[in-house]
Amino acid sequence: MERIGVMGRGSGTGDETRAVLGEIVLAALDYGASVVVEEKLVGLSPDVATMEADCSDIDLLLSLGGDGTLLRAARAVFGRDTPLLGVNLGSLGFLTSVSGSGVGVALRRVLAGEFGVEKRLTLEASVLAPDGSVRRSYRSLNDVVVHSAGAAHILRLNLQVGAVKELEEVGSFYGDGVIVATPTGSTAYSLSAGGPIVVPEMDCFLVTPILPHTLAVRPLVLPGGEEIAISSLGSRDALYLTTDGHEGGPIEPRERVVVRMGTFRVPLVRLPEHSFFRTLRQKLSWAVQPPDGR
Repeated sequence: MERIGVMGRGSGTGDETRAVLGEIVLAALDYGASVVVEEKLVGLSPDVATMEADCSDIDLLLSLGGDGTLLRAARAVFGRDTPLLGVNLGSLGFLTSVSGSGVGVALRRVLAGEFGVEKRLTLEASVLAPDGSVRRSYRSLNDVVVHSAGAAHILRLNLQVGAVKELEEVGSFYGDGVIVATPTGSTAYSLSAGGPIVVPEMDCFLVTPILPHTLAVRPLVLPGGEEIAISSLGSRDALYLTTDGHEGGPIEPRERVVVRMGTFRVPLVRLPEHSFFRTLRQKLSWAVQPPDGR
């Protein structure tokens, strides 16, 4: 790895970001590598250059921030087999691998080849016109969400599930929307809405209704080879599509959203001691502390 790319959160002017970037530069120099950063981070170090906007000039990408920054970095490398290492400068950082204070040691281990790569599933969402033509398409690592636009109100949504071009109606429900998530996204918005936690290696995706106005509708786990179609049964419902909490757009009446597994997987860097269940214990407090003295 000869060129290390760095992306950061916010305005990129915080002291913590500056300090972490300095550690990255020192670690890279130890292995004869150079560091390039997105434009807003250039002023934080005299030892960095500006990274190409399409990330075509890097061998490894580091995201400095929380899960939101990592998702933005993932979108930047969609379609490229560039490993992505998340450095947590936020409060939760479920997708990130190392803390800001440990970035120097972690990067040296990566540059020495002491790491693994988890290739995480992605989603492709298409907004279809009434005649079936594709009007817009999106890709996401975590989730695709169909929800109300503007003022909060209850929607009536219809769901169809099945193999491509062989959709079968699941049913309809009143609620605030629906989340379609990858196993990676199962610990994000879907979890908050009552969806299950799924280990990243599973070849599946989740369909989690948001506040359904019925006790009969529950989250679904679907095989990766199927797809789900979401449409509104209310002619006046104003719908909006959001991917990874960022990109999206309005859904017009009579349009529908079709979500399927993406053809590209995001390569996340993992150090040997990192595991999914260790992350659950640390981030979600999945641990029972014994009483004192035992």
